[in-house]
Amino acid sequence: MTEFHYKKDDDGIATITWDCPDKSMNVLSFDGLRELDAHVDTALSDASVKGVIITSGKKDFAGGMDLNVLAKMRDEAGDDPAKGIFDGIMQMHGVLRKIELAGMDFKTKKGGKPIVAALPGTAAGIGFELPLACHRIIVADNPKARLGLPEILIGLFPGAGGATRVPRKIGLMAAAPILMEGRMLTPAKMKATGLIDDVVPADQLIAAAKDWINNAKDADLVKPWDARGYKFPGGAPYTPSGLPMFVGASTMIHGKTQGVYPAAKAVLAVIYEGALVPFDTALKVEARWFTKVMNTPSTSAMIRSLFVNKQALEKGAVRPKDVPDQSVKKLGVLGAGMMGAGIAYVAALAGIKVVLIDATQASADKGKAHAAGILDGGIKRKKVTEEKKSAVLAQITATTDYTALTGCDLIIEAVFEDPKVKAEVTKMAEAVIPKDCIFATNTSTLPISSLATASARPGQFIGIHFFSPVHKMNLVEIIKGAQTGNRAVAKSLDFVRQIRKTPIVVNDARFFYANRCIIPYINEGVRMIHEGVEPALIENAAKLFGMPLGPLQLTDETSIDLGVKIAKATKAALGNDYNNDEADEVMFKLFDEGRYGRKTNGGFYSYDDNGKRTGLWHGLRENWTPSKKQPSLEDVKSRLMLAQSLEAVRALEEGVLEDIREGDVGAILGWGFAPWSGGPFASLDLLGAAKVVEICEGLVEKYGERFEPPALLRDMAKNGETFYGRFDPNAKAAA
Repeated sequence: MTEFHYKKDDDGIATITWDCPDKSMNVLSFDGLRELDAHVDTALSDASVKGVIITSGKKDFAGGMDLNVLAKMRDEAGDDPAKGIFDGIMQMHGVLRKIELAGMDFKTKKGGKPIVAALPGTAAGIGFELPLACHRIIVADNPKARLGLPEILIGLFPGAGGATRVPRKIGLMAAAPILMEGRMLTPAKMKATGLIDDVVPADQLIAAAKDWINNAKDADLVKPWDARGYKFPGGAPYTPSGLPMFVGASTMIHGKTQGVYPAAKAVLAVIYEGALVPFDTALKVEARWFTKVMNTPSTSAMIRSLFVNKQALEKGAVRPKDVPDQSVKKLGVLGAGMMGAGIAYVAALAGIKVVLIDATQASADKGKAHAAGILDGGIKRKKVTEEKKSAVLAQITATTDYTALTGCDLIIEAVFEDPKVKAEVTKMAEAVIPKDCIFATNTSTLPISSLATASARPGQFIGIHFFSPVHKMNLVEIIKGAQTGNRAVAKSLDFVRQIRKTPIVVNDARFFYANRCIIPYINEGVRMIHEGVEPALIENAAKLFGMPLGPLQLTDETSIDLGVKIAKATKAALGNDYNNDEADEVMFKLFDEGRYGRKTNGGFYSYDDNGKRTGLWHGLRENWTPSKKQPSLEDVKSRLMLAQSLEAVRALEEGVLEDIREGDVGAILGWGFAPWSGGPFASLDLLGAAKVVEICEGLVEKYGERFEPPALLRDMAKNGETFYGRFDPNAKAAA
């Protein structure tokens, strides 16, 4: 299949058009790289060609490198995977460097042919690194376009020259948010950084590129780092101006990553070491660090979860195969509170007609106003137009009239977590909706099979658990009840695809999957307070493991009164099997004192009048005196990590979770489980089942039976198995 097309016009300008067949977005493969290389050779060797335009046949330029290709390159290298990756990266460097030098005499810096990148839209990863090697970057004034190098977000860094060219062009400090945070910027903002040259109306893109080629001089083709007397912007590492900057960057990176993300440290090393050597040597430095990161187990796990598995789930990996398309045309949302309003907004944003119902018109209107507020925020940030706001709000009908649900093909109930209230609105809706309409309940704790008893159509009843705030959280947990049919599952998955979120599908059980694993994490942290563990040790241990929030801060964010409510309901349901009294004592005391968390400006943390955290509440140490002998950091980290991971294993063992890909992706997106590790199952594989069992046995002896390794884990330790070796559907498919 041809990915790059070559055409020379009568004016002597060659256009290389990137247009991958059967894909909505261009992604680079090594076959495509070879095609690009051949077309560049053709243009440079043809005396009648005076310049080259590299552009796209699609609305966007490119989405990056196909990471499956990189993984294949590593795997096919056999006993020397590092050599396979290094050789492949250097091959990319060779092609991009050929574009950059464009046939010029390196000594005189003359005789080259101008090469322009003309980008119609989004350019990410290698899709931005390729333009960086060109002599001019011209971008269409496209409000939807985003440009940048987001590789750090999946455990990598820009390895096709981006980590070398960006800081050499704009300096370390300006490069940091692009390389180390993976920020994707609008064309105007990227132009302000100095990394692109022109932003022009979309219909003038190619004309502007040709005009620049026709007027380019030899000096316009010489990159700063190839010019005589080049100096690193802001100062190289061992200069009075550069040294403080590099020292500060190192501190900043470690502060943000806690040292658990190999790619973040590697990209800083690439910039630092690359700044000390000539440009072509710097590219080799970049390739070596990229190879090292690619061969790091945690990087492989992160890529697998956040790229391969996430994409597979979004493309329907667990969707029932025998059910035709179930795209939603009209959605009914029952309950216009924060959750219902959020669901209405994301659906309307996706172009779905929405009926938003509440008990009073004022409440329904308030729910619609919530959507308006989100859009107003987008307008302030210049990401949304007034026209877009009007179009989205026009999709939402706020009402108290249940007959407005006529014609809906999906209902999502999002009323209070009270079975009686949910049963009432279920019956009211089913009285007017079509017989084939799927009914979903948005709940985080109530059993789906129990709620389905209120429905006359239990086969069409399903759970859809959104995370708050809906418009920001990417995960949606779909829960099958005992009688839920395949069409309800397919409908839910197709809806999640429409609103551009990531689904996981689980079976019905108390707390389902996500909350089942979050709650033990919170409880373990709170239990440690009762034991006399220093609050700061608890919070910092969690962050050092890679959690975005410690268990105490997370409790404040989700609210202590909600935790108390869940604890009481769980104790009532489990009776003598309930085993969380130590944590409850702490939670109930804070609750009794009116410390509900951030929303009351008081919880495990103290807050100022503006709601900003000012530090851990001094009352924790006063009410629960810290022990003179504190546990080791590793013990605290292990307790917090295994409280979550062991629960994930139990969920798999019991059949609540059917696919470990969903377990890992759901954990990272749902509650931020240490993304560097690839998720709970991947993290256990990194340690090894035998080692995990050994750690668990030590924790059982010190802290109790809750750390008893599940039978499945013991069996895997005995047989030397890994979760991804035994349960990965991708591996089974390949076999």
